[in-house]
Amino acid sequence: MRNPTPADAELLMRLYEIRRDPELRRARQWFLTEFKATEWSEIKAGYLKFADEDRWFRMTTSYWEMVGSMVNREVLHPELFFDHTGEDIVSWERCKPWIAGARADIRPSYLIQLERMVAAHQEYRKTVNARVVAEARRAAAAPATSGSSPMPMAAKSAAPSAGREAAAPRASKRRR
Repeated sequence: MRNPTPADAELLMRLYEIRRDPELRRARQWFLTEFKATEWSEIKAGYLKFADEDRWFRMTTSYWEMVGSMVNREVLHPELFFDHTGEDIVSWERCKPWIAGARADIRPSYLIQLERMVAAHQEYRKTVNARVVAEARRAAAAPATSGSSPMPMAAKSAAPSAGREAAAPRASKRRR
């Protein structure tokens, strides 16, 4: 996988700005807290009537489908996106009970990009969490040095390697 670029960071920030839009924020809040449909027939009958709930349903699902398209095609670096959010996973959980009915009614690929992104996100989390647990176990098993406190992982990578002193560099002697 390619390394993240400044363009990835810019796109990530733009998506964050879009999420802050008051209407999308309200839509996402509604979707995650008030939307309770478990069957596609409930959604068709109760929500798709050109009211606030219809707009919020469409805004939320289309936002996450759009993000999924960008992440899945690496227009936005996946790991950069996965590192900072989890709302995509929670939103997909809301879709799982009714997605089969929606796909039978609308099209087989309805919200497929969201589903694929969430699957990749969950795999990424498993890998990262396993690494973090392994690092913590290694750190706990390492002999403690007297008077030292545990060092955060970010600091460890920047810390001098074992056996090297973090002393000021020696002045070099020049011959004249």
